[in-house]
Amino acid sequence: MLQPKPCYVVTSFIAALAIAVGLGLYTANAQETIAVDAHAQSTPLPHFWEQMFGSGRANLAMRRNYSDDLQRVKTVTDFRYVRFHAIFDDENGVYDEDAKGNPIYNWSYVDQIYDGLLANGIRPYVEISFMPKKLAARPNDIQGFWYKPIISPPRDYVNWDALMTAFANHLVERYGIDEISKWYFEVWNEPNIGFWSGQPAQSTYFELYDHTARALKAVTPQIRVGGPATAQAAWVGDMIAHATKNDVPLDFVSTHVYGDDSAKDVFHDDRTVAPHQMVCLAVDKVHQEIAKSARPGIPLIWSEFNATFMNEQPITDSIYMGPWLANTIRQCDGKVNMMSYWTFSDVFEEQGVVKTPFYGGYGLVAEDGIPKPAFNAFALLHELGGERLATSGDDVLVTRRKDGTLVIAAWNLVEPGAKGAQKTITFDLSGVSRRAHATIRRVDASHGDTLDAWKKMGSPKYPTQKQVEELRQASETGSPEVSSIQHHQFTLALPPMGLAVTEVR
Repeated sequence: MLQPKPCYVVTSFIAALAIAVGLGLYTANAQETIAVDAHAQSTPLPHFWEQMFGSGRANLAMRRNYSDDLQRVKTVTDFRYVRFHAIFDDENGVYDEDAKGNPIYNWSYVDQIYDGLLANGIRPYVEISFMPKKLAARPNDIQGFWYKPIISPPRDYVNWDALMTAFANHLVERYGIDEISKWYFEVWNEPNIGFWSGQPAQSTYFELYDHTARALKAVTPQIRVGGPATAQAAWVGDMIAHATKNDVPLDFVSTHVYGDDSAKDVFHDDRTVAPHQMVCLAVDKVHQEIAKSARPGIPLIWSEFNATFMNEQPITDSIYMGPWLANTIRQCDGKVNMMSYWTFSDVFEEQGVVKTPFYGGYGLVAEDGIPKPAFNAFALLHELGGERLATSGDDVLVTRRKDGTLVIAAWNLVEPGAKGAQKTITFDLSGVSRRAHATIRRVDASHGDTLDAWKKMGSPKYPTQKQVEELRQASETGSPEVSSIQHHQFTLALPPMGLAVTEVR
């Protein structure tokens, strides 16, 4: 992920919101009634949004606060995989050469990184990046991140292939084929926008992919390898066509998009797309490309997404992320195998060392282990059932668990910078017991808004230990509300930017 994306035409997320507001997309809906049949037919709702998260670069995984935040997120989600850049970056000491140019491999940090993840019950989603300096054709081709990753093609594909072979062999020897077969191996990161200096970008990336995939698969065909890991939902159709034509291993395809990506970059036209619609419109675009390809059943992994690729405090640090995430789940359901929210933690240094706990970082957890509203949104939406029931309305998601419990997410999506009114939704239930009751949990301005709490204490750049503890307490959403169901109905009042998840038992 980039911060900022160097080759993007960057339009302020807030400016995009102003356009959407001007089009009347966010007029308040004061009251509505939603009918819910507890015994209605359903479709599967795999929890595709919470099984994988992105994070800061590989080296950070050896830090205690990284591990602490990983454990925090795992306790409230179905966290299974983590993706990060730069496992081959020189700070990890993987690649060197002797005086005669023979390769020397060192897996010490690689082992510490992966051992730490596995000890926490998390498997690596291995991003093959970036280029070791002594293997780079152009070692001065450096991306603009603070840690200066080298984005050059290899000077010699013989040595690159040997590195991939040695890497795969080491992993198999250390962890076993059965374990490694459950990992994913993704070749590079966003080669279409400035993380790859090969020219032409696509054909030289395909050369890198071909060598990497074939070398990994030669060690064991059970390794799962894929790409193109592009930004802006690009190249997926071309990737499938290339792999098919050239008989190159391709077990899954992957790409990225953010809420403030432009229609020009994603769809190559001038349509107006609201920020809360961009991610899933891009997912739908790629989903259709796959359906029309030579590999219509190939898995699609969205290995980066978020509401914004900029550091915008009113977005990623705020309660807005509750409705935004719920709405994204509603729209993307059925079109993607797994989505990776970027990121689980603000232990993150693409722009340098974190200077304040609330700077618009991507993470669910801010500096000092302070959960953001997005953390609580993931926790609430984790409670959704595994079956989705069809219903009217674009602000609800009705699900059912195996035991018959209904779990309903409802939200009031008001964009930052726009004014919104309270929304009231009455749920008209059929097929529930007369003794049923509703248990309601919330994320909103009164439940878990740590950004607001931080501002109220004066926005301290370096909170004291006492202030950190107060902010952690402010992250707690409180005891759930219990509401009776009268005449098969219950009513929810949702404040602007509010998310509520209700269990009907």
